[in-house]
Amino acid sequence: MINPFYLYGYGIFVISILALVTAPVQAEQTAIDVRVISRGAKFIGTSMGGVQITLHDARTGELLVQGKTRGGTGDTQRIMRESHGRNGVLATESAAVFSTRLDLDEPRLIEVRAYGPLAQVQSANTVTATQWVIPGKDLTGGNGWLLEMPGFVVDILDPPAHKGVTGLPRKIPVSANITKMCGCPLVPGGLWDADQYEISALVRHNGEFLSELPLEYAGETSRFAGTLTAEQPGSYEITVYAFDPETGNTGLDITTASNVSAE
Repeated sequence: MINPFYLYGYGIFVISILALVTAPVQAEQTAIDVRVISRGAKFIGTSMGGVQITLHDARTGELLVQGKTRGGTGDTQRIMRESHGRNGVLATESAAVFSTRLDLDEPRLIEVRAYGPLAQVQSANTVTATQWVIPGKDLTGGNGWLLEMPGFVVDILDPPAHKGVTGLPRKIPVSANITKMCGCPLVPGGLWDADQYEISALVRHNGEFLSELPLEYAGETSRFAGTLTAEQPGSYEITVYAFDPETGNTGLDITTASNVSAE
């Protein structure tokens, strides 16, 4: 005959095990720092409107958190002049960052999406990446979760959009302000050497490619200019681009000079 006390003890043991197995896992706070650095330059922060950061569960699509990078462009000496190994730390305390804490109860494959710079949406770009994140294992060391944003900020100043022009032939000034995505300036012989980049305007007339107009440094930081001669009536579309032949980095902006007529 089985001892009833034995059965009672065994039952308590089984109930305890089942309770442990079925008990919900307690979520752990996990810190994540997301930074976005301009290709060939510095961090994108408050001075350029920041970068919109969105974190999703990559498998379910669940929105986890969103916000903007805030802070400065970082330490120029550390980023641009010092040599760095494969795991070199570029970020300093003042470098722009989006910091968050997620309550995770299991490992998650997280997708981060960065869109910006938000103050120059005509040149804004998007980069994404995915990474496994373990509850309680923070992504804050070194650079945190670092993304590189390609592009240049190209802001056409002249002609303004849909500018009406009369009298042919007509010389149309073309000018643009061009920086790195972090706002870092382009100057001949400077840290971001304007002479190393190709800066031109692609011109289309009534939808057909017409010519390419090289733009020259205009004597003011990040300012480039040239003159388009309109010889035929119609609509002129002007695409100003900046291109780095060493890295392939590219940015552009578009404007139009419309209703060009002979009168």
